[in-house]
Amino acid sequence: MDNGSPATSQVKSAARVLDVLDDIAANGPGTQLQLAKRLGIPKSSLHALLRTMCARGWLDTDQTGSVYRLGVHTLTVSSAYLDGDPVLSRAGAVMDEIAAATEETVHLGRMEGATVIYTAKRESKHPLRMYSAVGRRLPAYTTALGRAMLAEMPDEVRDPLVPHEIKALTSQTITDRDELLAIIDKAAQVGYAEESEESCLGVRCFGVALPFSHRSVDALSVAVPISRLDQGREDFIIETLLSVKARLSAMRDNRLVR
Repeated sequence: MDNGSPATSQVKSAARVLDVLDDIAANGPGTQLQLAKRLGIPKSSLHALLRTMCARGWLDTDQTGSVYRLGVHTLTVSSAYLDGDPVLSRAGAVMDEIAAATEETVHLGRMEGATVIYTAKRESKHPLRMYSAVGRRLPAYTTALGRAMLAEMPDEVRDPLVPHEIKALTSQTITDRDELLAIIDKAAQVGYAEESEESCLGVRCFGVALPFSHRSVDALSVAVPISRLDQGREDFIIETLLSVKARLSAMRDNRLVR
């Protein structure tokens, strides 16, 4: 009997469409056979699904017609999401302010499960820039953005979001869970989070959670190449972020309850 749980209430064909989109977004284009193997869907069942998704613009193929990739309709939908999100519209001016003050790369990120998705970005004015892109997804515990949001959560909410086996993204990623939890606890005490070369070699990041909702699911960070960072500059970036966070927290109408 259907009890309404997520596992039993899903429509199989709809779930498969979403699985295809998620897989290609995460793992890149693939042939029908590759997608069937990656998703565990029978090739015969996948054929009609892929044809329909291509016809509706959700997927496209290469010149050979055999390799499937995301279609232009995914861009249309993602752009509509960005245009309609209230946090993005409110955070834009704040990002511009921080970017102008620090002249470094500024990111806005949102927590989804145990990951952070980059939702907006302001580029550094300097020639040396870090690679990042709106829509990129990273484990929350390896980023300043994610740690800033984890730091504001109660222990019982935070604990399941930090895995016992932590996969390293770089040679500098902290993989000891107890050490990582101590770092997050410190971030809760000081009001900001940081990481050094744990998600991108050569780059140090500082982040603060944004008080746009009753629970912290959005955060701002500043990313700086270590080659440009000294103690005075680090202090200035942290002070800038904490000042913005305090100002937003003091505003009576800043909360966008979700």
